[in-house]
Amino acid sequence: MTRNSDFKQVVRARMAATGESYTAARAALGQEAYDAARAEQERLVGRLFSGGRIERVPARRKVRAAVLLEVLGRFEPGRDYSEPEVNEVLLGVHEDFAYLRRELVNYRYLERADGRYRTAAHAPTRSALERQEVPAWEAHWLPGFLAGAFPPER
Repeated sequence: MTRNSDFKQVVRARMAATGESYTAARAALGQEAYDAARAEQERLVGRLFSGGRIERVPARRKVRAAVLLEVLGRFEPGRDYSEPEVNEVLLGVHEDFAYLRRELVNYRYLERADGRYRTAAHAPTRSALERQEVPAWEAHWLPGFLAGAFPPER
C-alpha cells in the first residue's frame, strides 16, 4: 500500500484522466520515479526559498522551471485572475513579479487571454529539447495539480 499521500493524489488524477484502475495507474507512474522526481525538485528549490519567498531568480532553465512549478502552486487551477491579482500573488514570492508572470506564461503554466490569466487546462506538451530543460517533477506533479488534485499553497 502506498503511504505517500501526494503520490496517491497523482495516481487518482491519472485514474480520472485515463479511466485506469488504481493498480494500473500506480504501475504506470512508478513510485520510484515519483520519489526521485520529488527529491530532485526539493534539491533544486530548497536552497532558493526562504520564508516562502525566492531569494534569487535562478539563471539555469531547469532550476528556474522548478521554481516556477513551486510558484504555480499558489494559484487555483481553473480560476480566472486579473493581471493585478496575478501580480499580488507573485509579489508574495519575489519583487520582480512581471518577470515571474512572463516566465509562467512562457513555460505555458499560465495562459493569458483578453487581459485575464488562468492556469493551463493541461500540462504542456514538451519537445525533446524542452524536456531536458524542465525538472521531472513537472510530469509527475503538474497534471494532478491542473486537474485540481492538490489544493493551492497559501
